[in-house]
Amino acid sequence: MKSRQTHEGAPPQASDAKADSGSANDRRRRGRRKEDIDASYLARLIDLGIALSAETNHDRLTEKILVEAKEFTHADGGTLYLVADDGQSLHFKILRNDTLNTAMGGTTGKPVPFPPLRLYNAETGEPNHNNVATHVALTGRSINIEDAYTAEGFDFSGTKRFDQGTGYRSRSFLTLPLKNVAGEVIGVLQLINAQDDDGEVIPFASHIQPMVEALASQAAVAIDNQRLLQAQRDLLDSFIKVLARAIDAKSPYTGGHCERVPILAKMLAQAACDQTEGPFAGYTLNDEEWYELHLAAWLHDCGKVTTPEYVVDKATKLETIYDRIHEVRTRFEVLRRDAEIEMLRRQLAGEDKAATEAAFAARVAELEQQFAFVAEANIGGEFMAPDKIDRLQVIGAQTWTRYFDRSLGLSWEEATRLKDDPPAPAPAVEPLLQDRGDHRVGIYNRGELYNLSVQRGTLTAEERKIINDHIVVTQEMLKQLPFPKSLKRVPQIAGNHHEKIDGTGYPNGLTGDQMGTQEKIMAIADVFEALTAADRPYKTPKTISECVKILSFMRKDKHVDSDLFDLFLTSGVYRDYAEQYLRPDQVDEVNIAAYLSRPAPAETAG
Repeated sequence: MKSRQTHEGAPPQASDAKADSGSANDRRRRGRRKEDIDASYLARLIDLGIALSAETNHDRLTEKILVEAKEFTHADGGTLYLVADDGQSLHFKILRNDTLNTAMGGTTGKPVPFPPLRLYNAETGEPNHNNVATHVALTGRSINIEDAYTAEGFDFSGTKRFDQGTGYRSRSFLTLPLKNVAGEVIGVLQLINAQDDDGEVIPFASHIQPMVEALASQAAVAIDNQRLLQAQRDLLDSFIKVLARAIDAKSPYTGGHCERVPILAKMLAQAACDQTEGPFAGYTLNDEEWYELHLAAWLHDCGKVTTPEYVVDKATKLETIYDRIHEVRTRFEVLRRDAEIEMLRRQLAGEDKAATEAAFAARVAELEQQFAFVAEANIGGEFMAPDKIDRLQVIGAQTWTRYFDRSLGLSWEEATRLKDDPPAPAPAVEPLLQDRGDHRVGIYNRGELYNLSVQRGTLTAEERKIINDHIVVTQEMLKQLPFPKSLKRVPQIAGNHHEKIDGTGYPNGLTGDQMGTQEKIMAIADVFEALTAADRPYKTPKTISECVKILSFMRKDKHVDSDLFDLFLTSGVYRDYAEQYLRPDQVDEVNIAAYLSRPAPAETAG
């Protein structure tokens, strides 16, 4: 081409003017095309930023970052690394290569088999700048390499060995740091072999690099935000588990209840989600709803943190901090000794020895029978008949003589309770079993006859109310927590597990149509765990057939949901749970067909 020289300000020749005009038009067209391309990339970058910020699943998020970056740059392959928590290495998170049809990590379920890249020499502690990915992680600067085989300054021997083994040819590399808002490198994005429209490998265009760096920045913020959210969730989860385990630790007899109920609840919920026909054919739980159930199950008894241990653990009717049967036994010992003293006095007075000894033996036998009856009543059982309560009254009406002042050695609080009903001065004749004024402690009634006369179990009406009130306390506690919108039903799911389908439950008397499926699941899980628990002092461990039978009565009385009870049996959840968490002697055969409201499928019946 003929060179052209003009003086400054001199008009060009016509031919030159035409040529310049064409060059200007070309430049304008190229400029417009570049502007169009840049606008397209910018629009896509904005869309990607929105998509990344909306993704809540970590594997899907990291996978989307790499896949979108590949498409953004027309790269054949790529790898996403994340910096380890200790900051010492880069871990492979996602790996993709279209030519080799390779997909590892992320949602594939296939782990990346390559070892982490060390950021520092294990022996010397020196930074590892030999590898391009570790160099980028250490420096925070992007590296664009046209050809790995001719590049200097980095060790690509591993890449070459990989190529040799696969027949692949790694050429162009674009490696970028993922920096969070604090400027810390949390990962590295590495793209391999940019391609043109014909599929030929080309270098990564310099004008694309800023766009990819912007994408990497958005990706880093999305990953960091997700990590922060996960850290908050882990903190909440750990706090809740600490609270639940603290409640279990309060009582050696209910230890593990707060841990086992979530397991059983989630097993039954999964069985409902797995149904393709029947009442639960359309039932599903998304990630947030699963987490909602998880939290509610762990928190369902959090109100028990306020329940006194001796009420939760009350193994006998007279138990408070200790079992007061020992006090009662001591009084029987006194009566026996009094009888013996009476015998000896009568003998000293000249009465017949054989007759007095026979009378003493008869009295001892009577006292032994009476104490055995009182001791048996103290244990508690399924039902105590009215005639037995009458016999308690007769036995308790016997008197003994107290010779010491029972107002001495008391705490200020206990001494205050004696003011309204002061004890008679010693010596004083007192009933063998008593219901005294000072037995009233707040809402509790610790009267001996009153407690021994409990007809079912070991708890008085007041203590049962305290136990039931843990539900109210649970709801009140959870209402104080600012659960996000996605978890707003945690208080209801956790606090309604004592409600019944017929509306006779506690504390709100909800009916079945006022309860969600998760609440009904919680009710069955709570009951079945309590029935099967082998760590309760007030009952012997029941077999699963006995527990299923009791649950069937509860279904018949409309206390638990009928459809869920059927699913509990036909899905085998009852058996799967029992085999994992119950003692072998509790796991027996259950004829589930006898309890179903509708015929079971052929493969599950029996």
